[in-house]
Amino acid sequence: MDCVFLMIPKALRRFVLVCLGFLLSATMFAQKTKLDWKVHTVGKVRQLVTNMGTLWSAATNYPGLIYSEFPPNSYEEHIGEAGIWIGAISGKDTSVSVTTSWHSSFEFYPGAEAWDSVWVVEKGDTANIPYLPNHVGVSDQDFVCRYNDYNPVSQRISEHTPLYLDVVQESYAWSSPPFDEMIAFSFHIISTRNSLKDVYVAYWLDGNVGSRAEGWGFALDDRSIYDSTQHMGIAVDRQGGVDGSAYSPLGVKIYPPKNVAANTLRWTFNWIQNPNVGPPSRDPPRYLDMSAGTIMRDQEEYDGSQFFIAFGPFQLMKGDTLRFMAGLVFGKGQEGMYKNASLLDWLVERNFKVPSPPPRPTLWITTANKSVTLSWEPRPGDVNPELYEDPFRADSVKRPFEGYRLYKSTKSIDGPWTLLAEYDIVNSIGYDTGLQYTYKDEGLLNNLEYYYALTAFSRPDRVLDFPSRESSLGASARRVVPSTTPLKTVGDVAVVPNPYRGDVPYNSYNPPWEKPQSTRPWWMEQDRRLQFINLPELCEIKIYTLAGDLVNTIRHDNPNKGFEDWNLTSSVGQAISSGIYLFSVEDLKNGQAQIGKFVVIK
Repeated sequence: MDCVFLMIPKALRRFVLVCLGFLLSATMFAQKTKLDWKVHTVGKVRQLVTNMGTLWSAATNYPGLIYSEFPPNSYEEHIGEAGIWIGAISGKDTSVSVTTSWHSSFEFYPGAEAWDSVWVVEKGDTANIPYLPNHVGVSDQDFVCRYNDYNPVSQRISEHTPLYLDVVQESYAWSSPPFDEMIAFSFHIISTRNSLKDVYVAYWLDGNVGSRAEGWGFALDDRSIYDSTQHMGIAVDRQGGVDGSAYSPLGVKIYPPKNVAANTLRWTFNWIQNPNVGPPSRDPPRYLDMSAGTIMRDQEEYDGSQFFIAFGPFQLMKGDTLRFMAGLVFGKGQEGMYKNASLLDWLVERNFKVPSPPPRPTLWITTANKSVTLSWEPRPGDVNPELYEDPFRADSVKRPFEGYRLYKSTKSIDGPWTLLAEYDIVNSIGYDTGLQYTYKDEGLLNNLEYYYALTAFSRPDRVLDFPSRESSLGASARRVVPSTTPLKTVGDVAVVPNPYRGDVPYNSYNPPWEKPQSTRPWWMEQDRRLQFINLPELCEIKIYTLAGDLVNTIRHDNPNKGFEDWNLTSSVGQAISSGIYLFSVEDLKNGQAQIGKFVVIK
C-alpha cells in the first residue's frame, strides 16, 4: 500500500489521509473523541489549531482553505501541515507516535469529554481546565487542548504502537506590536504508563508558502533552510513564480526544556529530498532519522519545503512531564522574521511577563437608513478598560489606559482597516483629544456590509522602552449592514441590479457588491449577487422563467431587515442563464402579492 500511496502527488496526500481517517465509523468518533479547532485571530497571524495536535484541518470539520495566513486578508498561506512526533524506547520496542505526517495515520486524538475541546483564555483570566487547573491566560488569546496516542481510535490503527502519552498543548497569540507576528506553543508531554528511554521529539512542517490560489502550484516553489544557532527551520518561497513573491517566510523555532542546555542535546534537521518518498512511514526508521544527530545542508532547489527538527535524548519516567516550547515566526522577509525571532526570545526569557493591552471595550451598534451609530461608554457590569491595572509594567503607572481607537473596513472583517477616530486622555501623551463615546457614520450605502472595530490602548512604558499596547482589532470586529426597516406590505419590491450584467466587475466596487465567500481568494459562480429590496417583514419570493418554470423560492422572515440576496442559482444549485425572469412576492401576513421582472445578461 505504501508504494501505491507514494505515487499520489504530494498535494493530494493530505486529502487522501483525511478520507482514510474517516473510514472509521462516525459513531465511534462521536463516542471516543471530541474533535475541535480554533483559529488565532487577535494578531496579524490567522493560525488554525486543532485538538489533534495539528496545524491543519486533519480529521476535524474546519471549513477553511487556509491554515496559516499572514498578513491578514492577504490569502498568503504558510502551512500545509505541521505537528509534533515523539519517539522513544519502551522496554525493548522502539516506537514513534505522530500527530501528522504524509503517509501515516493520525495517531493522537482528544478524549470524548465536553472539556476535551480547545479552550480559549484571555490574558489574566483564570480557566478551570480539569487537566490544567487554574490556568491563567498568558497572552491576549491562549488556546489550550489535550490529546493522547492511546485513544481507542488510535488503537484501531494496525501499525500504531502507543507510547501512552498525554500531550497538553498551549498556544499564545498577541493582539498588537511588537508580538503580533508570531504564535508561541508550549508542550507538556506526560508518560502515563511506562518509563521511556532515549525520548526524541520532532517538529514536522510541510511548508506551503505563497499566495493561495486554485491548485497547488504555490506550494511547489519553496525550499528549506536551517539556522543551527537559533534551532530554527525556515520555509522560504522563491521570488516570482506561479504565486508571485511571498511577503513572509515561516520560521519554526525550538526552545528545549529550560533545565537542559541546548548544546548537550543531539539535534537533527532533515528536509525531505524526494517529495515522492517523504519521511519513513514505519517507526524504527523514523526513530533512526529523528535520533541521527545530522544537520542537512540547506536545500538549494525550490521544489517544495518539508522538514523536521528533532532533539533529544530525554529520559521520561512514568508520570513525569517533558516540557518544551516552539514558535511560529513571521515577518516582512527574512529580516523581519529574524527580528521577530529575537522578540520571541525576549518573551520566553521573561516568561511572557510583559506589559499588556487594556481589555477589549464593549461596542454597541445601531443601524439606520444609510447610517450607523457606534457607542462604547462602559456601563455597570461591563469590563471597563479605563480601570485595568498591569502588574508587569516597570513605570509604576497603576492604571495605564490611554484611549480608544475606532476603525472601519469596507472589504472584510479582517480589514484592511482605516482609522476613523482616536480619543485619548488629556495628559500630555498622544493627541490629548479627550475621551468620547459615540460616533455616527453617515452617507453609507444601504444593504451593503461594513465592518467596524473598537480598541483600547495603553500609554507606553518609558522605563522598559516598551511601546503602547492595543487590544485586538480582530476580536472586536463587527459586521454591520445599514438598511431601512421592512415595509408594511408588498407593492414597492424591486430587484437590484436590474439588469444584472455578467460583464460588470461587481466584486471591484467599494464596498464590493460581490465577494468570495469563506477563505478562498478567487471569485466563483455562486458568489453572484442579486437583491430583492423593500420587502415586508414576512413574505415569500418565487422566481420563474419567462415560460413559467419555477427556478427558486426564497422565504423572508425578519423584523429588522427589508431585503434578501440571491446568488442566481436554482433550487438544485444550477447557475441560471441569460434571460428575462419573473418574480412574485407574497406577504404571508395579509396575502397581498406583487409581480415583477428582471433581466440577467451574462
